[in-house]
Parts: sequence; structure tokens; C-alpha cells
Amino acid sequence: MGNVFENITQLGHEQLVFCGDPDSGLKAIIGIHDTTLGPALGGTRLWPYHTEDEALQDVLRLSRGMTFKAACAGIPLGGGKAVIIARPEHKSERLFRSYGRFVNSLAGRYITAEDVNINVQDMDAVRKETRFVTGVSREFGGSGNPGPVTAFGVYQGMTAAVQLHTGQASGQVLKGLRIAVQGLGSVGLALCKRLVADGAQLVVSDINRDRAQTVARELNAKLVAPEEIYAADVDVFAPCAMGAILNDTTIPQLRAKIIAGAANNQLADESRHAEMLADKHIVYCPDYVINAGGLINVYHEMIGYNQENAMSQASKIFETTQLVLQRARSAGITPGQAARALAEERLGAARGLRTLNAWAGK
Repeated sequence: MGNVFENITQLGHEQLVFCGDPDSGLKAIIGIHDTTLGPALGGTRLWPYHTEDEALQDVLRLSRGMTFKAACAGIPLGGGKAVIIARPEHKSERLFRSYGRFVNSLAGRYITAEDVNINVQDMDAVRKETRFVTGVSREFGGSGNPGPVTAFGVYQGMTAAVQLHTGQASGQVLKGLRIAVQGLGSVGLALCKRLVADGAQLVVSDINRDRAQTVARELNAKLVAPEEIYAADVDVFAPCAMGAILNDTTIPQLRAKIIAGAANNQLADESRHAEMLADKHIVYCPDYVINAGGLINVYHEMIGYNQENAMSQASKIFETTQLVLQRARSAGITPGQAARALAEERLGAARGLRTLNAWAGK
């Protein structure tokens, strides 16, 4: 797995936990990036990684992104994430309960939730072993699937980007636009429904061909093969599947002028590929800015869930997206750099307050 300490030092992580249980088949990694703002919260992703090093790199990048996501969203939580190395068909209650015991051993430093290939029922199994879990069913006092709120936040961010790009101050700015949505899981599907309601024309793809055909038929969308979605003749591209899909191969194919999607870590290389997009005059909405709706939702679950309050805070993703894009434009930097600066400002302020309180004996 290479030099683990070098990896965590370079990205600023506080802690990595490797979880193994031969009886249940559990192989998992929990990454805690930064707890300056509060306990680390982030979903658990289940994926058949080809190598353990691939899983490690994913959890490191994802947990770091959660720190910036919480900071940009103004949520008093730190950044964490976990990955379980397994195929979706091998899921079991035994596996998730074993995982829940590892989460519980961290005594609240890490709080988990859903991510790719994980659903509410899986989180309910984790909840049987630990209270440090969100996104559970109402039976366990939760709010259920946070996907629709994530989609709402992406919709807000996309609308903000289109308004800035077109100069249109108000109204249905997405009406008549061609929008490509990659990935039709709970978030991608919920986003599609909002876009259709606004009068957008959809181009969709998903690695699950049956799901893609069903969605395309129900929403009167154009269906393309997964490898064709990048070159689609559209105004906006919304990646809502896995990360690292904006890379040396795909960026030259893009015809969209705005990228605004729910997937985490969309840029394979944060710096180089951000510059490639800028060179093509493509507006990139940093993923951890516009996909924060799910985090906002589970935070509200933690403090006493009220859907109206959660949606109200998620709607502020519109303002944050415009702030980031305006800062990037005025400073002549990429949106990713502007978003990182905003997050670091808020983290720095919190660290300063922590130091002041320690000095004052509080």
C-alpha cells in the first residue's frame, strides 16, 4: 500500500483505521481527515476496488473532501469517510454490524452515513451496533435517504452557475437547456426529475443499462452509452456517479460549458485537470460545494430533524456557489482554488478560536 504515513501527512489526515473481520468478510478503511470544526462525518462507500492501494487513495481523497464540504457549507463537522472493499451482491447484515462495531470503537470521532452502494437498510444494520450513524430509517429516529436533498443542492448550484454564465438574473434559467446527467442512482434520478420539471432537455447514461432505459423512457430523455456521455452536445454536464471521470481522456471530449454534478472527486488531478477545464473555458462547480445537501440533511438529523430547516440550509448552496465562482473570476484562479481558499478561511478561523479558548483556559 505504499508509504501510508507519507500519504496521510501529505493530505493532512489525523487518523486511519483499518478494519478486518474474517468471519463477516469485512475489509474496510475509515479515514478521519480533520476534526477542527467538529467530529468527522462522511458516508461509507462499498466498492470492489481492484487493489487495496486504490481503496486507500479513495478514502484519503474522499475524507479530505468532506472537510472542505463541511467548511464551505458552514456545518460544524469535520471530514471523514470510509470504504468497504466488497461487491454489492456480498452485502449482509453481518458485514454491516461488524463494521458498526469498528465505528463504535472510535467513540464519536467518526460518524458514518450512506454513500455508493449503501442504502438506509444497511445503515440500520450499522445502527444496531453504534449510535454514531446517520441516514437511518425513521424506525431508528432518522430521516431516511439523504439523496433527494443532495440533488436539491446540486440543482441550486447548477442554477447559480447558469445564472452567472448567462447573465440571466432570475426566472427559469434551466428551461430549454440541454443537460447531460451521468449516473442515475438516487441522487442522479432526483436531479433529473427537478431538471425536467424546469423544462430542461436531458441526455442520460448509467452503467446499469436497464435502469438507464427506464429513466430515459419515463422522463423522455435521450439515452447514450456511458462512454458517449462526455461528448454529448449539451450546455451542462452533471456527473453523478463515481469520481476521477474528468481526466486526460474525457476533458478533450467535453462540449458542455458548465460542469455541475453530485459525484465526489470529479477531477482525476485536482490542479492539472482544473486548469485544462479553464483552458477550454468550461465553468467547473467544485463538487464539495454543490453536493453538500446530503451532509446538510444528516447534520439536521443529528440536531433534531426538521425537513423544512434542512431544505432551507441546502438552498444556500446557490449563494455559496455564486460566491466561489465570482471569487474565481475576479482573482483569475480556478473555482477549485477559490473553494479551497473559502474552506481554509473558515478552518483557520476555527483553529484561531480554539487556540484563543485554550489560552484563556476555556
